[in-house]
Amino acid sequence: MLIKSGPGFSRRRILKGLLNGGAVAVSLPLLDVFLNENGTAMAAGAPLPARFGTWFWGLGVDSEIFVPKTFGADYVLPQQMKPLEKVRRHINLFSNYNVFTDGKPNLCHYTGWVALRCGHVPANKTSLPGESLDVAVSDAIGAGARFRSLTLASTGQPRDSYSFRSADAVNPPETSAVDFYRKIFGPEFQDPNSPTFTPDARTMVRKSVLSSVREESKSLEQGLGAADKIRLDQYFTSIRELETRLELQLQKPPPAPNCKIPGKAPDETPVGLDVELVTARHRAMSDMLVMALSCNQTKVFNMVYSDSASSLVRNGSERTHHILTHEEPIDPKLGVQPNSSWFVNRAIESWAYFVEAMAATPEGDGSLLDHSLVYAHTDCQFAKVHSLESIPMFTAGTLNGRVKTGLHIDGKEQAATALGFTCQRLMGVPASSWGTQSMEASREIGEMLV
Repeated sequence: MLIKSGPGFSRRRILKGLLNGGAVAVSLPLLDVFLNENGTAMAAGAPLPARFGTWFWGLGVDSEIFVPKTFGADYVLPQQMKPLEKVRRHINLFSNYNVFTDGKPNLCHYTGWVALRCGHVPANKTSLPGESLDVAVSDAIGAGARFRSLTLASTGQPRDSYSFRSADAVNPPETSAVDFYRKIFGPEFQDPNSPTFTPDARTMVRKSVLSSVREESKSLEQGLGAADKIRLDQYFTSIRELETRLELQLQKPPPAPNCKIPGKAPDETPVGLDVELVTARHRAMSDMLVMALSCNQTKVFNMVYSDSASSLVRNGSERTHHILTHEEPIDPKLGVQPNSSWFVNRAIESWAYFVEAMAATPEGDGSLLDHSLVYAHTDCQFAKVHSLESIPMFTAGTLNGRVKTGLHIDGKEQAATALGFTCQRLMGVPASSWGTQSMEASREIGEMLV
């Protein structure tokens, strides 16, 4: 049994000392004395840290073989959802949620995902008219982790990011599992379970330099126009985030009992958009991300399986998934485009792998997925006509028992932003509504809440 916090002990208490003649303060680790009797929350009642993530795939689904015929908990998995059998108890499927354009054009493979990410319908393909919901969540919960968020693209393409503060501040993705390994577990990684800790003097110098640069920013703002002031603010926001990360590296990280540091980097996946290569890259990145989460390197993440106008190709074929959605006829017996549907099946298999990887990772009184909420979606429903009605969305994870799972939830043709709004509210984003015009959402999806 764990004991409750006793007199004189506080999670805010620090150990003070000297390092080379300079004062050093080191936070205490997450000791049992700070937890409640069950080990499920802090002694004062605050929940253990939770994670939020997004998972994206392009070009929708085949509704005829994807959407279950009934709603609730006892739905039968259609053919295209069969790969999710092992993880269905961990996920929710949301259908009949729509994107309304309010008279703006339906920009192919763009309008849908932008609206689902930031609640606004874009006017053109250079417009990102608001920050993505993961950025809002990272602002709310990202402090205290080495990285405020991590973004990865299984395509290996630097352009494939759906995380942004604005059109001028898109978060670049990691495109190599090997480079991602080095970023997380390279020389700057602090083992949370090491019995010793020595602050790196080089980190102290870098933090000091950044502080000086930030102070200089005030004088630069004079004489700038409004747009440049916004860009400058975004630039120095990134500097502040880096400075915060360096600050954390000067403190001993709290212990993470399930942190398993990989002995070596994964094998590099060759460059290419062949489905087999993308799948292998996704698996390696997923495995590394699970380790990064278990080692408390971040609380927020984004995973891209395929881009919105999927450029993935099948071995032996020159036509991309995107081209097939437009050129391949619908099989009258199957009711789908067989070759295009094959690509969708591979995406659903990778989504199943990702969910299972998180569910199979022990943490505290459950699994990593039990303490997380993952929001997954695509850019349209039926790619051949770029339909914005009933764009399929998922959630995975119970977020410390706050979310019901195993459900197929009917949106009844309401705005699809209802799910993004619900996710943000669950993660502590202080918003009374989200989205604009017909896409504004102000009510949470009650069916998924405990």
